[in-house]
Amino acid sequence: MPTHRPARRTLLTALALLLAPTCLLLPTACSTPSATTAQTSAAPAPANAARPAAASPSTDPNLLPGMPPPLDPHDLYAADRPGQLADTVRRFPSRVYVPNTESDTVTVIDPATYQVLDTLHVDHQPQHVVPSWDLKTLWVNNDLGNTLTPIDPATGKPGAPVDVHDPYNLYFTPDGKYAVVMASADHQLVFRDAHTMAVVKAVPVDCAGVNHADFSPDGRYFIVSCEFSGDLLKVDTAAMTVTAQQKIPLDGAMPQDVKISPDGRTWYIADMKADGVWILNGDTFAPPTLLPTGKGAHGLYVSRDSKSLYISNRGEGSISLLDFATGHLSAKWQLPDGGSPDMGGVSADGNVLWLSGRYNAEVYAISTADGHLLARIKVGAGPHGLCVYPQPGRYSLGHTGVFR
Repeated sequence: MPTHRPARRTLLTALALLLAPTCLLLPTACSTPSATTAQTSAAPAPANAARPAAASPSTDPNLLPGMPPPLDPHDLYAADRPGQLADTVRRFPSRVYVPNTESDTVTVIDPATYQVLDTLHVDHQPQHVVPSWDLKTLWVNNDLGNTLTPIDPATGKPGAPVDVHDPYNLYFTPDGKYAVVMASADHQLVFRDAHTMAVVKAVPVDCAGVNHADFSPDGRYFIVSCEFSGDLLKVDTAAMTVTAQQKIPLDGAMPQDVKISPDGRTWYIADMKADGVWILNGDTFAPPTLLPTGKGAHGLYVSRDSKSLYISNRGEGSISLLDFATGHLSAKWQLPDGGSPDMGGVSADGNVLWLSGRYNAEVYAISTADGHLLARIKVGAGPHGLCVYPQPGRYSLGHTGVFR
C-alpha cells in the first residue's frame, strides 16, 4: 500500500503478488529460514533482557500454559489502570518514541514538556517501536533494514541491532516464550525466541500484507489482519499454525489494527478502505459486520477505564470514540487544521492520547477528557508506530504497546 509503506511496493504490485509464485517475485521469501531451521546467527539479547518469571498457577485449565492469569475475567485490561506501573518499569523516565520511516530515525519526546529530547539513528524504514513481553526492552522494527534495534528504556539509548528479516510488526505470545514477527513481504508469520530472536518456526500465509494482531482471553489463538488482500487469519498460538482464514466482505478491504474488547467477546478490526471497524466474533470466526467511523480508520486504543475505544481516522484527521457497553460511537474529535492521525498509545495516567501524524511529519497529543489538541510536535518524515512508555500492565503483547 503506497500510503502505508512509502518505500515498499505499490498496492498494485502487492496485489499482483497474489497472482504470481512467491519465489519468483520475492526471492527473500524463499531464503528465509524454514520452519525447522533455527537461525544461529541471531545476536544475543540486550543485557537488560531477562527471562520472564514463572506465571502464578491458574485454576483455569483453558489458559495457554505459562500465561499469567487475567486479573479480572471480565476485563482483559484490568492491569492497565492509570499509574498502575509494574515494578520493572516504575523508574523508567516517561518518554514518547516515534519511528520515522522515511528518515530512518526515532524521535524521543518528553511528554511533560512536549519537547524533543533526542533523535536516534536506526536502520532502514523503522515502522514500530515495540515493548518486549518482560517490559525491559523496546524493539525498533527496521523493516527494510532487516534488523531490530533494542532501546534501553531506562536510558533511552539504542543497543546493537539484531538481524531479523522483514520485521514489519512484532508481537509476543502471552506466555512470554515467543516473538511473532509479521513478515509482510515474506508472506510469513515467524515465531522467534522472545529474547535471542532465533527462528523457531516460520509459518507461510496465503494472504498479502500480514500486519496487526491481538490475542484471545485465554491466549490460545490470535487474529491477524492482512492489509493488501483483505484477509483475516486465525492462528493457534501453541501449535503455531493458521487454523482459519476468511476474506473481509468488501471489495478492496484493507484491514489494519486489531483489538479485542475488555470482556473478550468482540474483536474490532480497523479498515482504511471501509472507513470503519469490522466487528468480529473470534471464537466462531463468522463473517464480520461493519461499523462506519471515519475515512481511513487505522489505529485502535483502549481507554484506561476500559470504557472506550479510540479509533484514529487517518484519512480525515479525526478520532472516533466507541462505547464498549453499547457498541455505538459516542463522540468524534476533529484535529484543528487537519492531520493524519495514525498509530500511538495512551499516557500512563490516561489523560493523553498520543498519535503519529503519518503524512505531516508531526505528533499529536490529544486530551482524552474532551479531545482538544494539547500539542502538535514536529518530528522526522513518515512517523508511524509511536510508543508511549512506560505504560501500566504486567506484560506486553507487542505492537506499540498492548498490555495485560
